[in-house]
Amino acid sequence: MPRLLVLSTALCVGCAGGSPLLHPAQVLPSGEVRAVAGASGRVATGALADALRKARQEGFATPATTSYAEGALVAAAVAPGIAPAAGARVGVGSGFEGGIGYTGRGARIDLRHAFASGGFAFSAGVGVSVPFYGRSMESLLPGVDVGQLHGYGADVPLLVGWASQAGLYTFWAGARGGYEHVVIERLSSEPKDSGLSPSPVGLTADRVWGGALVGFAVGFRRLHVAFEVEADYQTLRGNYAGRAARLEGVSLTPSSALWWRF
Repeated sequence: MPRLLVLSTALCVGCAGGSPLLHPAQVLPSGEVRAVAGASGRVATGALADALRKARQEGFATPATTSYAEGALVAAAVAPGIAPAAGARVGVGSGFEGGIGYTGRGARIDLRHAFASGGFAFSAGVGVSVPFYGRSMESLLPGVDVGQLHGYGADVPLLVGWASQAGLYTFWAGARGGYEHVVIERLSSEPKDSGLSPSPVGLTADRVWGGALVGFAVGFRRLHVAFEVEADYQTLRGNYAGRAARLEGVSLTPSSALWWRF
């Protein structure tokens, strides 16, 4: 029951760390654009969910414990919750396609190349992501000011897929891996109604991850509805308030969006 509570609470948060692909293996023809608008989520499972639950039960204290530091890494680097997903992709010719996306927590830009034969395609690409700085966001843990989070990351997606001749149905699956580094330069340690000034505390986290994803889209002519789910295994290493922490676990990233081609 506590684990279910952690998962359900996480899904009520406004800005998740998930950054879905939400595109098929096929690339767009040169000059054609696809706009994307929808939502994505990230769910912490297993050891990641346990770390967040234990940290909540323990509560923030100074000096920080190892278990609270682990929960802080999950809150900052995995960032379970729900976020809007929006972006656009454009065909640039010679089998290449570029894209930009926004997921509430940050932005991602990418470039990929596809090899197509009939209705089948294989694509490989590289993406660069940047979490936004200075957003007003609700924290998953007391003392973890995710509004001060910033950093950088990169990922490599490999996809295979099939599309029907009329474009009514599209399916894709593949593998994706990457690295992300995040920093929170200021964490509030001020107890409620204490009247004390916040003490500056630091958090750094490195996340190395890899996993698999599957998705499909259905629609007619220029409008489609797309669904995708990604499962990733990640290793987190970092430091919270002078306390080193390391943990591993699995997260799920479901997403859905409307596609509009023009």
